[in-house]
Amino acid sequence: MKHSLAKHRESRKIYTLVENRTTYNADYSELNVFETHQVANKISLTFDFPVIASMLTGKKVMHLKGMPEFDFLPGESVVMPSGEEMVIDFPIASKENPTQCLALGIDSEKINEVALKFNEHVAIEEENSDWRLEDGLPSHLTNQVEVNYLIDRLVTTFTNNVGSKDVLIDLMIQELIVRLLQTKAKYSILHGLDMFSDTRIGTVVKYIKENLTDRTIDVDTLAEKAYMSTSNFHKKFKNTLGISPIDFMNSEKIKFAKKLMKRHRKMLISEVAYKSGFNNVSYFNRQFKKLELMTPQQFKQSFHKI
Repeated sequence: MKHSLAKHRESRKIYTLVENRTTYNADYSELNVFETHQVANKISLTFDFPVIASMLTGKKVMHLKGMPEFDFLPGESVVMPSGEEMVIDFPIASKENPTQCLALGIDSEKINEVALKFNEHVAIEEENSDWRLEDGLPSHLTNQVEVNYLIDRLVTTFTNNVGSKDVLIDLMIQELIVRLLQTKAKYSILHGLDMFSDTRIGTVVKYIKENLTDRTIDVDTLAEKAYMSTSNFHKKFKNTLGISPIDFMNSEKIKFAKKLMKRHRKMLISEVAYKSGFNNVSYFNRQFKKLELMTPQQFKQSFHKI
């Protein structure tokens, strides 16, 4: 995401070596760019509005309420409720390689407005209709390609004088909130964290996980499990989790395949594909590369080098 900050680097001023802050404002949001140029510990930050913090360069160690401490690395994000303290260590920051992080603040009313629309689209009768971004606890997001892409576009728009800037930012903020709600829904249902795991979508996800290697499962089968028409089930599933039922099944099968390859290093790729619930080795290879950005064989080779 370095290219997004090109304009920022031209105009920003350094006032402090620890969490130097530059702020860009829009109608319903503000973007804060933090840069730290020296090692520091137990630095406290609190915002009066919900924040999505995303790492750009370097490393932080985060101490957040209700969570064990964790390394915060580039490409990862943290969703923070308003008024919650972040206590941060900067173990490797330096003048030559500063630690850089974004903190995108969003008006609570905007979040609630978008969440209401989201819940209307994913509701199934009385189920699956109370997703909220703020629940009083922070959440740590990793491997969120769509979220990172949106944040990258937001940074570019915030820091450049483009036409209709506030309108563009508003639209991207709405999409970002939806993506985060889908991420939260997916995590909650996958891990059975709350009441949503007992909904029809949650029941289908549980069925997929318990029958992962069954090569006869298709969308019609899953729709029957949810007591819904195929078209309506497909729409509600994708709206809720941000991924189609088939893509979700494939992603779970690829996770299983990776575990197989780690445990059984001499297993043939064709056998891995079959045991992971794929009928076709070529299709397995394509799906693996799509999700992991490498072939199964490359994955095996990289793992053997460890």
